[in-house]
Amino acid sequence: MTSTRDFIGYGRTLPHPRWPENARVAVQFVINFEEGSEPSIPDGDEASETSLTEGPSRVAPGTRDLAAESVYEFGSRVGFWRLLRLFQDRDLPLTVFGCALALERNPEAAKAISSAGFDVCCHGWRWEKHWLLDEDQERSRIQDAIASIKRTIGQRPLGWYCRYGPSVNTRRLLVEEGGFLYDSDAYNDELPYWLRVNDKPHLIIPYTNDVNDTKFTSGGFGTGEDFFLYLKDTFDLLYEEGRSSPKMMSVGLHMRITGRPGRAGGLARFLDYVLGHEAVWVCRREDIARHWATCHPYQS
Repeated sequence: MTSTRDFIGYGRTLPHPRWPENARVAVQFVINFEEGSEPSIPDGDEASETSLTEGPSRVAPGTRDLAAESVYEFGSRVGFWRLLRLFQDRDLPLTVFGCALALERNPEAAKAISSAGFDVCCHGWRWEKHWLLDEDQERSRIQDAIASIKRTIGQRPLGWYCRYGPSVNTRRLLVEEGGFLYDSDAYNDELPYWLRVNDKPHLIIPYTNDVNDTKFTSGGFGTGEDFFLYLKDTFDLLYEEGRSSPKMMSVGLHMRITGRPGRAGGLARFLDYVLGHEAVWVCRREDIARHWATCHPYQS
């Protein structure tokens, strides 16, 4: 049997990332801005989106779930602003995984993201499953999303991240489009790495589904303290390893999840914990992409 999958990666000989100012770990926070782009009956979909909410849907299939819709609305109306304050009060950067339609539907939030200098990694035109799209549909969605984010944020997205995972065509279509520095549709490493796609170098900045607040909705985390302790344990080990082998720590946040006060406190404690350490680079995903392209350019 043969496989195109890479089970080896960097192996035992990791490249030294040479993070700025000799940082022992690069910490990168992501806010997923999905609210308003999720499937919903008012937008012509067959059902309301109920994943990553506070509980299972209790309405019949094909019936509009107003409770689930309301949970999503909380993220855009309240959760975003709470998370924004946590980061701005500490003068910390972050990346927004932004669904284009969601940003269109909250122009005040889009303006705040732009004014704060946060980078937007495109999370699709809508929060949809790209593996269900055919190639022409997906190409059109990518183009529509770029054009939309140019309008709402003022500049095109330089990164891409699908809902849950890409299709077999996604990465090739991103390289075909030509304007992306990277994509984050991978969970397989703690350092960026290069691929050759369409005979061109393409950078991957892996994301996370363990240091991610989605585990609140699956029972992995129960309280803000659970989240804080998992974040702390992850950071502490990476910080110790960073004496000789620095790596990257990604933290995934959702406005309708960590934007709740009972969870946001755990995040706030972690932000302050990170700020209490020297030799830490808190950065945007775009910063990592540019750093890696400069310090670790593609080698054929």
